[in-house]
Amino acid sequence: MPWQEHTTMSLRQEFVTRATQEGANVAALCRQYGISRNVGYKWLRRSRNGDLTDQPRTPHHQPRRCPPATEAAVVAMRARHPWWGGRKLEVKLRESGLADVPRPSTITAILQRHGVLAPRQERQPPATRRFEHAAPHDLWQLDFMGHRALQTGRVHPLTILDDHSRVLLSLTACPHEQLETVWAQLTACFARYGLPRAILTDNGPPWGTSRGGITRLDAWLLRLGVELWHGRFRHPQTQGKVERIHGTISVEAFGTQTFRDLTAAQVAFDAFRAIYNLDRPHEALGYAVPMTRLQPSPRLLPDELPPPVYASDDAVRRVRSQGAIGFANRSWFISRGLIGEDVAVRPTAEEGVYTVHFCHRQVGQLDLHRSSKCVTYVSEHL
Repeated sequence: MPWQEHTTMSLRQEFVTRATQEGANVAALCRQYGISRNVGYKWLRRSRNGDLTDQPRTPHHQPRRCPPATEAAVVAMRARHPWWGGRKLEVKLRESGLADVPRPSTITAILQRHGVLAPRQERQPPATRRFEHAAPHDLWQLDFMGHRALQTGRVHPLTILDDHSRVLLSLTACPHEQLETVWAQLTACFARYGLPRAILTDNGPPWGTSRGGITRLDAWLLRLGVELWHGRFRHPQTQGKVERIHGTISVEAFGTQTFRDLTAAQVAFDAFRAIYNLDRPHEALGYAVPMTRLQPSPRLLPDELPPPVYASDDAVRRVRSQGAIGFANRSWFISRGLIGEDVAVRPTAEEGVYTVHFCHRQVGQLDLHRSSKCVTYVSEHL
């Protein structure tokens, strides 16, 4: 019968005693005790030294095991970057000049051996296709992370991310989510990095409106020659990159701590942003750091906001304080975001139907045959 764990030593002693008796049949005894003859003779050999205990199975010589100095370097790099996995750590160890850098799987095994890995969690399978714009500043993604509690008040982190390079252009500890705050941070980014071709946001305030039409932020950006695009309703994957970095910020910048105030939060955000842009290898970039992919924008922030320019045959109307214009002896509601701005009304091929434009964008369409006094808006959702 197979040996039971709680009687192993006694059965070994019993087997050895019987097997060493004169005339003993070792093969038959092995069959009786449910062990192979190799095991039986092993215990007979060990009994001569009086040791029937199990010996460690670790090889005395492990030629493929990393030297202690290499393992120490791996553990030290992990201590500096406690949220990085084997692939990112491999890149940084090579950059540090370490000889014979282990493979990512070996690095993971070293971390497990030293007990510095968090419990393994199921990961979502990596995306089989990644979408990115062809050049830096083709598209920026802009979003608030949602508020987090502080020891005094709360913080609303605002993120601005370049779609192509993945550079985190701004990570700001904001006291609220109002337009003036967004305006100030975008102005600072434009002054530092130049103008993008387009900016992608969701549909929430302060950049979106449930009624449609042009917002104040839209109007400002359009006068700068920057498109403002909105993701589809209830479709956050449209802004997948900025949603992904929010998860990284939540883990690596916030962790389990609660910042004292906005100043303390901003200090932590600045430190995270520096590591993310300049030090942290990015898997989607072939483990390059984001800042190596950023180039200067060819368009700089102008000293003065350019006025909209229209064709000489356009019917130009000033948007009044109610957000409406006068045209064809009727008042047409356009958008409160365009109050004080000039728009152009242009005829279409259909009689009595006109399009309304602000700068280079068509805002909507008005139909003199309808009783409605509001333009039909043109969707800007992706």
